[in-house]
Amino acid sequence: MIPKRKRLLIIASYAALLGVVVTLTLTALQDNIVFFYTPKEIAETNLGRDQQLRLGGMVKNGSLDIVGLDSKFVVTDGEYDIAVTYGNALPSLFREGQGVVAEGRIIDGVFMADNVLAKHDENYMPADVAEKLKEQGVWQGSEMETGDAQ
Repeated sequence: MIPKRKRLLIIASYAALLGVVVTLTLTALQDNIVFFYTPKEIAETNLGRDQQLRLGGMVKNGSLDIVGLDSKFVVTDGEYDIAVTYGNALPSLFREGQGVVAEGRIIDGVFMADNVLAKHDENYMPADVAEKLKEQGVWQGSEMETGDAQ
């Protein structure tokens, strides 16, 4: 075999091996990938019952109801609302009218949260949440108030 052909065969072998590794990695991680959705996107799509989701938006004013560690509230994007239940203590910075990201599943039209993340100070909103809320005209903060300003 001539050196040029041998080199081409080695490069092609490495490229094929890299393709297999990337495919296997993405397949293995597919179950662990959690997508971010606004209430509007959840209302407009047909999401599976066992699909792990991240819901982001604003906590609707007047919707918070806490009994012991169990809490119920509504997350809104200004156009659509989705009820959320959470069976643990809410973060100390959790408030109505502020941004929130909840991780969990939709069961019978209610978002059952496993984890709730609140803004960590008055000048922060996760970049992906702020961007989607800006697209819908809900988020009125400046560019410096999003997660992009670091």
